[in-house]
Amino acid sequence: MFTGLVRALAAVREIQPAGPGRRLVIHAPQISRKAKVGDSIALNGACLTVVANSGDCLAFEAGPETLARTNLGELAAGSRVNLEPSLRVGDPLGGHYVTGHVEAVGHLASRNDEGEWSTFWFQFPPELARSMVPKGSIAVDGVSLTLVEVERERFSVAVIPHTLAATTLGQLRVGDRVNLETDLLARYAQKQFGGA
Repeated sequence: MFTGLVRALAAVREIQPAGPGRRLVIHAPQISRKAKVGDSIALNGACLTVVANSGDCLAFEAGPETLARTNLGELAAGSRVNLEPSLRVGDPLGGHYVTGHVEAVGHLASRNDEGEWSTFWFQFPPELARSMVPKGSIAVDGVSLTLVEVERERFSVAVIPHTLAATTLGQLRVGDRVNLETDLLARYAQKQFGGA
């Protein structure tokens, strides 16, 4: 379980073929100091397992399903990624409940920058709209954000300067693909009260 509060903006050091999947080597000294092999860490919002720790780099293996259903298959050496270690009992929640199970990939449809602040509109598969409401939560590439407006196939978020600087969201350009996970509690409520 995660919160959507990114703990490190890291860089992809290397991508290696690994059977039908890929091994992702991430330079993340601020996270790797405490990480152990077997730990769960969200990488752009997708929960992956640490398979090696070389001191300043962490290695993860992403299988074909993960590569097909997230934007992780688009990463290259030098790409920046959001990292968040999983919650431990007693940790403050801070953001919202995020499972690290990406539901869909959307894309940035438009971006309006006003000084150091930004409003983003993301296009998304319409089936996700059932779990989205204005002032509700969404994880975009693992970043917990508050929904401003929700339409059938797009939603908007207002992004503060800190979030733009401390996550990959600041470098997003129109057309870039992002991992999306709607709010877990909203999904449960939607299932309970009349949805699929």
